[in-house]
Amino acid sequence: MEAKKKPVIGLPRAMLYYRCRTLWHAFFDELGVQTVVSGPTDRVVLERGSSRAIDEACLSLKIFLGHVEALCGKCDYIFIPRVSSFGRHRNMCTRFEALPDLAMNVFRDSGQRFLTCDLDVLHKKDEAAAFLDLGQKLGFPPRVVRKAYKTAKKAEQTQYKRLVRAQEQLYKADGLKILIAAHSYVVEDPYIGKTVTAYLKKAGAIPIRADLVDREEAIKRSGELSYTCKWEMSREIVGSIVMHYDKVDGIILLSAFPCGPDSMVNELIARRVKRVPMLNLVLDSQSGTAGIETRLESFIDIIRFKGGQL
Repeated sequence: MEAKKKPVIGLPRAMLYYRCRTLWHAFFDELGVQTVVSGPTDRVVLERGSSRAIDEACLSLKIFLGHVEALCGKCDYIFIPRVSSFGRHRNMCTRFEALPDLAMNVFRDSGQRFLTCDLDVLHKKDEAAAFLDLGQKLGFPPRVVRKAYKTAKKAEQTQYKRLVRAQEQLYKADGLKILIAAHSYVVEDPYIGKTVTAYLKKAGAIPIRADLVDREEAIKRSGELSYTCKWEMSREIVGSIVMHYDKVDGIILLSAFPCGPDSMVNELIARRVKRVPMLNLVLDSQSGTAGIETRLESFIDIIRFKGGQL
């Protein structure tokens, strides 16, 4: 009898992909399931995603829809998890809770199939349970799925610890150090966030990512600035700033227009973190980078002037 063909899973290179890619790839690899990833973000991806989104959607969501469209017809399923919470006061932005339904509705006439799982600790659905459900949907027995998840989780933890150690070393480096407070899907996106880090390096500064931090420690320390901030990834960034603001020369609050949580959290940071030069930089769908580079250049000049280097 001919063996049943395993499906090809599409992974949009946007939103939670940058946070979870090691876990996702390792999990599917352990199951022997082939994955295909959409290409890097470019102007075409953004324009196609924007045409699928409502005007009020944030830039990151528009980019995400562009990546979903790029995968349509190139895989059996597009994987979009539904992530709601990691515990009490550890919620995700509602976009992440709605992403599967949103994509299925937007691309309902494409014939593309989608694959999802639910992560909501407040309703007793932790990550292990979510991946068990995911693996069983693909037809694998529970024992095989649990082993694949355990192996994938170990790979993710090992990789993440390596990234955090590398960032921690940057705080000890000589030179102008700029802490970038941004979500991974903003700062790592080659079309929007990486233009900022590339310019900082070109200008002789050392960009350091606030999102690469000991997450549990950052969650605890975030209470020193706010006990009411409820968004998981925002609390990690806030806690990271508390842990490191006295080790850097400046902070850039980098967000995608018009992100609701970031607009509130960045205002909180700006009001409560003192003695450190700060730039609130909001990225939109503009076609050029001249305005961004001008603001970055001015910010670096201010820091150097403050330090007596100009």
